[in-house]
Amino acid sequence: MRLTDASVAIRPRSAWEAMDLGVLLAKQHAGLLMASWALVTLPIFALLCALLWQYPSWALLLFWWLKPAFERLPLYILSHALFGATPSLKQALRALPGLLKPQLLASLTWRRLSPTRSFDLPVMQLEGLGGKERNQRLIVLGQRDAGGATWLTLVGIHLEMALWFGLIGLFYMLLPAQVELDWSWQSLIDAGSGDWLWLEHLSNLLYVLILIIWEPIYVACGFTLYLNRRTALEAWDIELVFRRLRQRLTGITSALLLAAGLLLLQLPNSAMAAASSCPLPVEDPMGPQAPRLLKQPLNSQAAQQSITQLLDQPPFEHHESVTRWRFGEAAEEPDEADAEALREWLERFFKLSEMWKSVEAVALFFEVLLWAALFSLIAWLLWRYREWLRTFAGRLNLPRTHKPAPPEQLFGLEVTPQSLPADIAGEVERLWDEQPRAALGLLYRALLSRMLHEQRLPLKSSHTEAEVLHLVQGLEQAQLSRFSQALTQHWQNLAYGHRLPPAALKQSLCNAWRKLFEQGVQA
Repeated sequence: MRLTDASVAIRPRSAWEAMDLGVLLAKQHAGLLMASWALVTLPIFALLCALLWQYPSWALLLFWWLKPAFERLPLYILSHALFGATPSLKQALRALPGLLKPQLLASLTWRRLSPTRSFDLPVMQLEGLGGKERNQRLIVLGQRDAGGATWLTLVGIHLEMALWFGLIGLFYMLLPAQVELDWSWQSLIDAGSGDWLWLEHLSNLLYVLILIIWEPIYVACGFTLYLNRRTALEAWDIELVFRRLRQRLTGITSALLLAAGLLLLQLPNSAMAAASSCPLPVEDPMGPQAPRLLKQPLNSQAAQQSITQLLDQPPFEHHESVTRWRFGEAAEEPDEADAEALREWLERFFKLSEMWKSVEAVALFFEVLLWAALFSLIAWLLWRYREWLRTFAGRLNLPRTHKPAPPEQLFGLEVTPQSLPADIAGEVERLWDEQPRAALGLLYRALLSRMLHEQRLPLKSSHTEAEVLHLVQGLEQAQLSRFSQALTQHWQNLAYGHRLPPAALKQSLCNAWRKLFEQGVQA
């Protein structure tokens, strides 16, 4: 893969802009994508209809279930076409058997209903990852654009249904009036007669024709989301700039060397001798390898040890032992009795399709579906607001099985209550004029201590200032949120930007502190 051969501009994009790029990419190669999809899927659909002519719903379900296997061919075409090596239709069809081999069973079983299927497919097919490496890669890639891939799947489902019903309605409107009058709607509903099975297969064919147009777009959008995430992680745009700069400078290198040689010829011999002699390097006693800051509370060696210990602890390093059961002996070959039992089970399974003819079975199905949706929504809400629930449970002083000790330092600042003065606002006013950094640091340190020990926020040493603000906003206290946001902004300006706060800020911050923490927080 050569980035310089890409047919699109390599730059970071938003998720929606990346999907728009996928639509344009699919449009550019629409003929090849739709022809290859039709040549693969239409014969399989015809075969399923012939085998399951009495069960058209099962034929459509099996075809829909095989979609992840069909999606590998459009991804193969798009991945080659993006870098200027568009395969022909014959080459693409010839590569299909090799594309189906890796992880096909997983794609058609436990990964089949994944909402990020189009975003995950390039990791398996293009990077060739599987197992633990694939999961770790997906965790890294899915930190930003996984939501866009989920919305792509949800919108795609609704779009497929809308187009399918639209084509069915168009087919009905194109029927001659006499044919419509001769129809018996009762016979259409009664599927047991078998006279109208061709109509069900015809409606299934309309859905298959819709997929010829939509599925290449779906795969292309997932592929461009994957490319956009890799561009942001691996800085492909910066790499392209450096490559273009190198190509630009390569042409003038010879000219620069020739000019330098001519200048050296003009120098006297003594000057050239002096220039050719190079003094021996002298080791800098204050170099990067030398110990520094020995008279400070934290020298370079202690800082390196502290950094190493911090990186060996969660959330930067996580160790986990996994134990699984496995069978000690290989499974025996099935005998004739097992084969007969399997055949009887399949016959009973197909007979279950007759339940769909009754209204009660359909109502039961939708009832189960609604209950499952309700339980899924409740589980999602509990997971989404788990931090708020944990904080709320801590403020109610509920019994907890494990209560980790709060950190003593955040951002290098002491946040224990013992390290703070009794009158924080008065101490800040005293230090403000002569030591504004110490005054503002004291106020921010006191805020962190109050949030940690009084409000019981689950602050960690790995949190950033923005994450602390997000947790404070979760308390739903308007005045506290505004005070924390203003204090954090001025503290960052002073700590990182070395910009002194305005003099008028002293009184407003101190008054707000007294109002919030010395007179009680007003939500």
